[in-house]
Amino acid sequence: MNSSRLNHFLVPVLAVLLGMIVGSIVMMVSGYNPIAGYSALLFGAFGDPYYIGETIRQTTPYILAGLAVAFAFRTGLFNIGVEGQLIVGWLAAVWVGVSFELPKAIHLPLAILAAALAGSLWALIPGILKAYLKVHEVIITIMMNYIALHVTNAIIRSVLSEEGFKSERVHESASLRSEFLESITYHSSVHYGIIIAIIGSVVMWFLLEKTTKGFELRAVGFNQHASQYAGMNVRANIILSMVISGAFAGIAGAMEGLGTFGNISVKSGFTGVGFDGIAVALIGGNNAFGILLSALLFGALKVGALEMPSSAGVPTELVDIIIALIIFFVASSYVIRLLLSRLKKGAE
Repeated sequence: MNSSRLNHFLVPVLAVLLGMIVGSIVMMVSGYNPIAGYSALLFGAFGDPYYIGETIRQTTPYILAGLAVAFAFRTGLFNIGVEGQLIVGWLAAVWVGVSFELPKAIHLPLAILAAALAGSLWALIPGILKAYLKVHEVIITIMMNYIALHVTNAIIRSVLSEEGFKSERVHESASLRSEFLESITYHSSVHYGIIIAIIGSVVMWFLLEKTTKGFELRAVGFNQHASQYAGMNVRANIILSMVISGAFAGIAGAMEGLGTFGNISVKSGFTGVGFDGIAVALIGGNNAFGILLSALLFGALKVGALEMPSSAGVPTELVDIIIALIIFFVASSYVIRLLLSRLKKGAE
């Protein structure tokens, strides 16, 4: 492994360690025992089959949200609209899941495809505005997150809901629930979505690293002017990048609608999964397989945190502080790289 690849691996690892060390200091200053806190967190994430199942379930949408953010990053775009694309994908998947009765081999793929299509269409708008009018995608996607939240709430109330706040459950033929996975994890809410998320990681890796179109997309992200000079269609590639990113986000929504909850309800605020996807992508180095590990870390932190108040008396808000610290150190990766280079020179 060469020096740059080693640093690429070590930077997020050190960022996580530094985040947890500073988190320990915060716990001690706040009057809590960091060893008891982290022990409770670890037990709450991996302590028995039920907790493991819940961690895997929480990891599933994080993987796909991270892939959505990372795909855009790798092609020179910042898709901060993953949250909104996830919500419209969730709505589309549930709509297909409750509106039709088909064989499972047709119904489930159709519902997931509908979610991918909805997420893609929601991302298409900022893609077109970016490609043709040079409108920054961050501004448009932030606004479209709010549009997605309130439009889906209106559709749930007026179209999908008989009770006024949530839809019916999707038909079994469109469900990702797995009796086998539930039985081996003491009836946790884990479902087959984790398989789809892993397949998504392989698809992103193959598309970006092993195809001509993936090379084009990355080239446009590195330098649009050079790509245009080389004969690439820059506008088309910007739009395609946003569409693919939106598809990953939409499928993340399908995991929630067809797997975890089995329906969709009116939301008072954002799910947070799309925004956490930004951190997952950063810690994973925008690498498809790195995202699998960073999503597992986030899933473990979120699920394990639920055990901290009862077992160690540590409030769950401290986990959010630890996550924020990890992101801070990832964002300050220049300092970590400088430290590594100094240590390397000292060793020589």
